[in-house]
Amino acid sequence: MYFANIKVAEKYNYLNSKFQAAYKWLEETDVSSLAPGAYEILGQEVIANIQEYTTMPSETLFFETHDKYFDIQYLASGREAFGVCKRDGLVEKEKNEDNDVIFYQEPAFSGCVVLEEGDLIVVAPEDAHKPRCMAGEPCNVKKVVVKVSIKD
Repeated sequence: MYFANIKVAEKYNYLNSKFQAAYKWLEETDVSSLAPGAYEILGQEVIANIQEYTTMPSETLFFETHDKYFDIQYLASGREAFGVCKRDGLVEKEKNEDNDVIFYQEPAFSGCVVLEEGDLIVVAPEDAHKPRCMAGEPCNVKKVVVKVSIKD
C-alpha cells in the first residue's frame, strides 16, 4: 500500500532499484534481533532506521514531511495509527534541515490508517504523515523507517 496523488505516482518509480533493495532488506532481515539505530542498505541512498517506542495520543504529535527522502515505514511489531494528509496548504511549525524534517500545525482535515505487524506505508515528500499515534490503547512498537533518497 502506498498513499499518493496520481501526479506523484507518475512522478516517482516506486519499484526502482533503491525501493527494491529496501523491500528485499525488510523481507530478509530479522528486524526483531536488531538494536535501535541506523543500518545502511545502499550507502546513504537507502538507510534503515530501527525504532522502539510506545504509541501516544494523536493530539500530542505533529504531522511531518521530508524533502530529501521517501519514508518506507514498516511495522515489525505492535500497532499504531498513522496519520496521512497532503503537504500542500499545511502551516509550518518547525523545520530542521539537518534531520530533513518539517513539522506542521494540525490540519483541518486528515485521515489515518492503522498499521499492524508486517504492514508498511510509503510516504513521498509531497505527503505529510503523523506516525506513533495510539490505535486504541498505548502500544509498544518496533518499527523500521527506511529512508530512500529522492536522488536518481
